[in-house]
Amino acid sequence: MGEAKLRVDIVSDVVCPWCIIGYKQLEEALARTGTAVEIHWQPFELNPNMPPEGQNIREHVAEKYGATAEQSARTRTQMKDLGESLGFTFSYNDNSRIVNTFQAHQLLYWANEQGREHDLKMALFDTYFTAGADVSNVDVLLEAVGGIGLDVTEAKAVLDDGRYVTAVREREEFWTSNGISGVPAMIFNQKHLVTGAQGADNYASILTQLKDMATADA
Repeated sequence: MGEAKLRVDIVSDVVCPWCIIGYKQLEEALARTGTAVEIHWQPFELNPNMPPEGQNIREHVAEKYGATAEQSARTRTQMKDLGESLGFTFSYNDNSRIVNTFQAHQLLYWANEQGREHDLKMALFDTYFTAGADVSNVDVLLEAVGGIGLDVTEAKAVLDDGRYVTAVREREEFWTSNGISGVPAMIFNQKHLVTGAQGADNYASILTQLKDMATADA
């Protein structure tokens, strides 16, 4: 009988740079420790009230976090460098925008029913951060869906009829009602909460501790 897979729930948004950074750091730690995992992506909207036209990222960061243009530029450079070290490309520019992601989360919920949520999540991170495309735009979303081989016609129907609106809202409310107010938030084996992008070394340490606990309990 093989080793049981570690369950990791990752509460995140597809426009959250630290979410993809945190995941890439976790991925490195998993490879380093040889840990088998089952990833479950959970929905969170950084900006649920964002209007359809979105907002320029510099304006948004200044308004939401009080960051100066210089601080914002430094943070984006830091993220670009971190991404590069993890094999992920951030292509920020002065016209980059923060957008609404509720439709993206509906499609992720749908993809999960076909066992393809992780693939679509990775595609959407690439679409938004690397390609600089608008993940609130239906055509952009459908292109990402088609790019991983899922049914584009069915995906459009999912958005048109809103069949997963209630389910996604309920999942979002579950996590926020349980104290999740920032992402990424990773929950290991539905017990151990780790917030923020912790770095590959810290994730490796966490994974090793969890393995040791599992061995002790066996």
